[in-house]
Amino acid sequence: MKIAISATGLDLDAEVDPRFGRCQYFVIVDPQTMEFEAVDNTSALAAGGAGISTAQMIANKGAQVVLTGNCGPNAYQTLSAAGLQVITGATGRIRDAVEAYKAGRLQTSAQPSVAAHYGMGATPGMGVGGGMGRGMGMGRGMGMGRGMGMSPGMTPQSAPQAMSPEQEMEMLKSQAQAMSQQLSEIQRRLEELEKGKK
Repeated sequence: MKIAISATGLDLDAEVDPRFGRCQYFVIVDPQTMEFEAVDNTSALAAGGAGISTAQMIANKGAQVVLTGNCGPNAYQTLSAAGLQVITGATGRIRDAVEAYKAGRLQTSAQPSVAAHYGMGATPGMGVGGGMGRGMGMGRGMGMGRGMGMSPGMTPQSAPQAMSPEQEMEMLKSQAQAMSQQLSEIQRRLEELEKGKK
């Protein structure tokens, strides 16, 4: 059995990325042996259809289960059609998410957890300081905004109308986690730059 987890890094100590289609990496784990393979998500920067092409890539890797923070309708439909079990609401380190799955603490999602285009963000100012992709791009132009960054004066993205209060809570928790990860990454980079100046 293989479990594909949306990830912010390339090993078991990386954090679960709250996005599915636009995460940077996937860590594909055998839950019995904890052997894993890390793969780049080549669809992360696609102009459109990232969820669908990412779902197809994961299905082609032979995964039977997907653990992620959130999954939109197009990706969810593609994964379900391919026979994959989709579990949203996963957080923390990859190894901890796998352990939570093995212990039965994560439940299969009956529907998408967010609206279409969630990972892209629906408001301007996605980069640090509202700079449209500026910030911690790591040379990929991603801005590390995770589709949820806010510049001064902006309010959090509103939840789609079809969400239940529980789903909205999960979405907001995932957004908060992504923003926390973004802040940590910014702090780390600032420290690197400060050390480099000395």
